[in-house]
Amino acid sequence: MILKFIGNKRLIDFFYIFLIFALDRISKIFVLNLSEKYSQLELYQSSFVNIFLIWNKGIAFGLLSFERNNLYNLITVLILVIILILFVLVFKSEKLKKMSYIFITGGALGNLFDRIIYNSVPDFIDVHFREFHWFIFNIADIFITIGVICLIFDEIILERKRHD
Repeated sequence: MILKFIGNKRLIDFFYIFLIFALDRISKIFVLNLSEKYSQLELYQSSFVNIFLIWNKGIAFGLLSFERNNLYNLITVLILVIILILFVLVFKSEKLKKMSYIFITGGALGNLFDRIIYNSVPDFIDVHFREFHWFIFNIADIFITIGVICLIFDEIILERKRHD
């Protein structure tokens, strides 16, 4: 009965969202286990990428980091509401927009899970060139960023072509 209500297309959407969530969880569990095993936060270094575990209490790329529990909880609830809206957008969208919302939703669920379980999000990918370091991020952030870039591309480029 439930499967009939949900439908095959929505099941596929859920599968992709779950796949992104699972990739994020697996990568974080791997890094957390390595960090615990070797009792260190810096796990790998190269010329352009380091694996360096930090705990992010803010939102994307450590923005709005804070210690106040009420504000943290408010932002967590806000993220949950946004994820629910994203689910609706996934089911109402098509093509590139649908995949963009799937990417964002899967990544957002991964980071929301961490906010609830750990009270912060483990970030560990440190991309750098010489002394310039980008914000440290995780797999969920990659999917969220790709999803947002695809949405922007769809709105600016593809939407213009649809109206020409």
